[in-house]
Amino acid sequence: MIESRGEQSGPFRVGDRVQLTGPKGRLHTITLQPGQHFHSHKGLLAHDDLIGRPDGSVVANQAGVEYLALRPLLTDFVMSMPRGAAIVYPKDAAQILAQADIFPGARVVEAGVGSGALSLWLLRAIGPAGHLYSFERRDDFASVARANVATFHGADPENWSITLGDLAEMLPETVDEASVDRVVLDMLAPWECLPSVSAALKPGGVLLCYIATATQLSRVAEAIRATGEYTEPQSSETMVRGWHVQGLAVRPDHRMIAHTGFLITARRLAPDTILPELKRRPSKTEFSDEDFEAWTPGALGERNVSDKSLRKRVRQADAAATRSRAGDESAVTEANGVADPSDPESPETNPAGLGG
Repeated sequence: MIESRGEQSGPFRVGDRVQLTGPKGRLHTITLQPGQHFHSHKGLLAHDDLIGRPDGSVVANQAGVEYLALRPLLTDFVMSMPRGAAIVYPKDAAQILAQADIFPGARVVEAGVGSGALSLWLLRAIGPAGHLYSFERRDDFASVARANVATFHGADPENWSITLGDLAEMLPETVDEASVDRVVLDMLAPWECLPSVSAALKPGGVLLCYIATATQLSRVAEAIRATGEYTEPQSSETMVRGWHVQGLAVRPDHRMIAHTGFLITARRLAPDTILPELKRRPSKTEFSDEDFEAWTPGALGERNVSDKSLRKRVRQADAAATRSRAGDESAVTEANGVADPSDPESPETNPAGLGG
């Protein structure tokens, strides 16, 4: 099995993605190819000057401008990759891995796949012995996700499958009953899929839902309780605030990543198990028809990407995946002492940032 490019270390090799940091801190990500150059208004940097150098090297271009060269971390990659749908941010992905207790060898169901950011984190956590079953309703989103994952790994992971269609309908056809260790739902109305999810989860398995609004949080919590098949759901959100630390100037950053979504988790009970009733103070738990209407997907809203923009992002993701796969093949060919006949004509020079 070819080593995943996302897990490689050591000297830079043909096909590796390298993140260049310029004098002013601007980031550029390139894919190393023999004979190619990184072009900028500050001059040319030959890829051959990087190939064979250790990770973390400083190299100068033809004009003497120095760049720090590092392999991108997974965090760097997901924040700069092409997007079809909004991504799960690293701060939430870390909590998902922890709260859902994703472990090596786990069989995990994920819906929807979005742009593939969470898929990358889950694939890393389950390792080659596990399997990730991803479900996505939209073919264009699935195409972006496939390309992004292939770009990062340099190949299509053998332990990952994407099924197109509605999770509630397709899950029973894809996995056996009580065969899944963890289920992670990132969708507008996760309560619609609870019957199928409950059938697929092993007793003791974890259900985690990633949702955007308080109305969604309320409805999915009540829906989980109503099944009688789960432990009491636990809810949380994660906020991260960076700090500026320079000598005695120590203060919080002016900007922070605050609310991005809620996480709610519950564990599957054994069949025919009745959860002991919790003693609580009286509270308003009943809801009216007006409350129910506020819970509907139409009222919750959904941000849509234009077809034109999405087609462009699919092309970007496919092009990056093609270069990564070609680099992986050239690395294998080079190891066998044979020249690579499929050299791309130009390198990837996508600046890293928050956009796709």
